[in-house]
Amino acid sequence: MTSAASRHARVKLLAAVATVCALSAAPVAPQAAASDNLPYSETYRPQFHFTPEKNWMNDPNGLVYYQGEYHLFYQYNPDGNSWGNMSWGHAVTTDLVHWKELPLALSHDDKEMVFSGSAVIDWTNSTGFGTKKNPPMVAIYTSHLKNGGKQAQSLAYSTDRGRTWTKYRGNPVIDIGSTEFRDPKVQWHEATKSWLMTVSLSTEHKVRFYSSKNLKDWQFLSDFGPAGATGGVWECPDLFPLAVDGDAGNIKWVLVVNINPGGIAGGSAAQYFIGDFDGRKFTADGDGAYTPPAGRIVQDFESPDFGAWTTTGTAFGQGPAAGTLNGQNPVSGFEGNSLANSFHGGDDTTGTLTSPPFTVDSPYLNFKVGGGRHPHPQGTVLADFEDGGYGNWTATGDAFGTAPATGTLPGQQEVSGWLGQGLVNTFLNGDSATGMLTSPEFTIDKRYINFLVGGGDHPADSADPTAVELVVDGQVVRSATGRDAEALGSASFDVRDLAGRKAQMKIVDGNTGGWGHINVDHITLADTPAPPAEASVNLIVGGQVVRSATGSDSETMDWASFDMRRYAGRTARLQIADTKTGNWGHILADHFTAADVPAQSTVQRADWADYGKDYYAAVSWENAPGGKRYMIGWMNNWDYAGATPTAPWRGAQSVPREMALRTIDGRIRLTSKPVDSLTSLRQSPPASVNGLTVTNTSRPLTSPAARGRTLDIDATFSLKDADRFGLKVRAGAAGEETVIGYDTTTKQLYVDRTRSGAVDFNSTFPTVQTAPLKAENGKVKLRILVDWSSVEVFGGKGDAVITDQIFPDPASQEVEIFAENGSVELDQARIWHLNSAH
Repeated sequence: MTSAASRHARVKLLAAVATVCALSAAPVAPQAAASDNLPYSETYRPQFHFTPEKNWMNDPNGLVYYQGEYHLFYQYNPDGNSWGNMSWGHAVTTDLVHWKELPLALSHDDKEMVFSGSAVIDWTNSTGFGTKKNPPMVAIYTSHLKNGGKQAQSLAYSTDRGRTWTKYRGNPVIDIGSTEFRDPKVQWHEATKSWLMTVSLSTEHKVRFYSSKNLKDWQFLSDFGPAGATGGVWECPDLFPLAVDGDAGNIKWVLVVNINPGGIAGGSAAQYFIGDFDGRKFTADGDGAYTPPAGRIVQDFESPDFGAWTTTGTAFGQGPAAGTLNGQNPVSGFEGNSLANSFHGGDDTTGTLTSPPFTVDSPYLNFKVGGGRHPHPQGTVLADFEDGGYGNWTATGDAFGTAPATGTLPGQQEVSGWLGQGLVNTFLNGDSATGMLTSPEFTIDKRYINFLVGGGDHPADSADPTAVELVVDGQVVRSATGRDAEALGSASFDVRDLAGRKAQMKIVDGNTGGWGHINVDHITLADTPAPPAEASVNLIVGGQVVRSATGSDSETMDWASFDMRRYAGRTARLQIADTKTGNWGHILADHFTAADVPAQSTVQRADWADYGKDYYAAVSWENAPGGKRYMIGWMNNWDYAGATPTAPWRGAQSVPREMALRTIDGRIRLTSKPVDSLTSLRQSPPASVNGLTVTNTSRPLTSPAARGRTLDIDATFSLKDADRFGLKVRAGAAGEETVIGYDTTTKQLYVDRTRSGAVDFNSTFPTVQTAPLKAENGKVKLRILVDWSSVEVFGGKGDAVITDQIFPDPASQEVEIFAENGSVELDQARIWHLNSAH
């Protein structure tokens, strides 16, 4: 359960999202609903993943097996479909597939919310809560005090198999006076004959271990951390032993630490460490040291000025910074003595720092980056004004001149916030000039038109406008202006209701008075509205931003890398852009190095239980039969959890997974596979495809049975010469599809959900997730689970896993095979339809 500070920030964020949605001219996405109003038949309702019948759910809690039942408790709001009033919901299953939702287990009250934790069976009745003949089930949870937000560890117990509960009168049992101390995972540690607690010191990026003989009195053992990924709070830890490669004589311990944000795919995720636990202390394997690849220095910012690099605005100052600037938190991780730092004047200044043109002559460009997490806007560029002219746009009047401006014009205040080298700036002859710049006709094939705009605030319907206009059938249907400021800021037109229509963009300057001019740049068509602004490092080729990287809202710099292979021999530029004002509105960059192999960030070097966007708070069951270790995670991401288009429920759990340790390329890795009992839902016989070769195409699988909304797919591919290949699921009209592929050039499994259906409820949702995966003997094996609103992809023997939510049209049910830039052979695919578990 996320910290009080982070939680408060999130509540504010969700409130802001709600406000933005309320102002939108069209709904963000269709809410899940069923015409017959039957439970579990709503549009996006998972059919074989656990969801509560109604209301909000997040972290799984209290996972324990007892008397033939697997118990799943979970963070639950009994009063609504958004986060709040946190309590423990409850469900049970005998097979980890068919779930029965039970009444609320632990409720919030006027003093506390019941945050995440665990449950154990007190077999010897060490607590005195039951008897040896009827041992109590004991829940160990975090009490989050409503007055002041303090977090402490508390107990509750049940003597009727978890159906009713009593909170311990002596609560809390551990209180260190912290507001960032939560999510206890408790287990019996046989070697020391004691209870072991693993609990998170969230903002310190530490896990703490305690020991107890009776679950009431606890002794401090040790701390682990900081280590691995630390870009967000540490939460929901878990600790368990597993045999390596099935060898009972070689036991390693796995420490799972969930992190939010700062995950491998952005937002929340589940990282893990492998090491040893001696009953007191966890020691991770390896020392965490990293040496980046050698290469040729392109720019190290060690000179007193920027040399041939050019600046706009004031954010970067007159030269490299010697570390931390006035008012800034300590900066660390840069190489040498100085770096590019756009905190000159604080977060409210803006500007760009741009390299001279260079020829791409190395496979990778490695560099250090830090500062804010504000990515470059994505989309199809309509105009970026980078080619030294207006191209096929038509100019009238004298305000636009014969070509775009390259920045501030004579007599004008400092202009900032544009991208690249050129922009539209109608201050050519001061405010007295007027005119119009009109685009050629285009088809609206995305949901938003995004752009940067500054200058005068004279609306399109005023007598003398300075405005950006969208024209359809000769009518102005959308417009935007500057804010009487030279800084360009992001703006968006919501054009979902105009899909497929022909349109033109017009930039109008009809004003000759004060602020009688307009600045415009970077007009794009996109599936999501533009973020407020960016703070990023961009690679520009052919006038387009083709690679981009940001910081992680941290002053600690880390390695990043651009894959340059596609642009070999092309002319390129680097631009460090800061158009963001306000919180974390700055960027740090250093040590640009041309290299033959990519550098890896701390996040990339960390180990992850799942590489998707939607697997968080992952924890495992205690006491599972046969010594199995089963794990489950919340199938959502705090980046957008409060905005997913589902009702009357919000939140789902992943399929339970059986965990194992395997040696892969000389390293011990945590692997997972869906529980075997999931096959009980398969309908027989499966649709089968064998020995199918495809070349540079995408086509439906030939069997008419190879389509559906709930599928279990086993596929094996033989590599040929295709760069990328795989399957598309939930494919349908207008290009809707979720792409599950393998990239032979990067040796990565990937899931592309950018066109998976409803994606516009949050800008971080339409993304591509990747996971490292090497082909084995020239073959790539995939297990794919498709539900009404999710895909879970297991690559190889479970060594690469990607879990993603999707929200497709119910009619989108096709399965297609594809190959890009060559051929691939599908050795075999078996596709089972799955029955509902409800």
